[in-house]
Amino acid sequence: MTLDAEQLAELMGNTNAGGGLGERMGLEVSEASAKRVVGRMPVSGNTQPYGLLHGGASCVLAETLGSVGSAIHAGEGRIAVGIEINATHHRSATEGYVTGVATAVHLGRTLATWDIAITDDEGRRVCTSRLTCLLRDA
Repeated sequence: MTLDAEQLAELMGNTNAGGGLGERMGLEVSEASAKRVVGRMPVSGNTQPYGLLHGGASCVLAETLGSVGSAIHAGEGRIAVGIEINATHHRSATEGYVTGVATAVHLGRTLATWDIAITDDEGRRVCTSRLTCLLRDA
């Protein structure tokens, strides 16, 4: 199942799939299904003191995308909460946008695990992340 923007907002309980934090960071989800989620966010405003994309911002993007896919997989009346995330930061980003593509690795009844590749505007890998979500009744 793939969701449009309105369905995604309804599933996530607001107009921004990233919630309040995602909204403040400028995160946008452009594609969402139970097997693949794509989103992006600007580098500007999400940097550390040296002007580089903050590693925590990459983790927010990764966790949001994996959580959205997990929530879709979990289905109505269930929720997904992140229980483990890791990230390897390969290169810096100083401008433009970074785009994350979350791909499902495991979609079970109680756990969902995702690989998330984050790239810059030139398609260069900025970060690789893995997220596991617990799926439970709402």
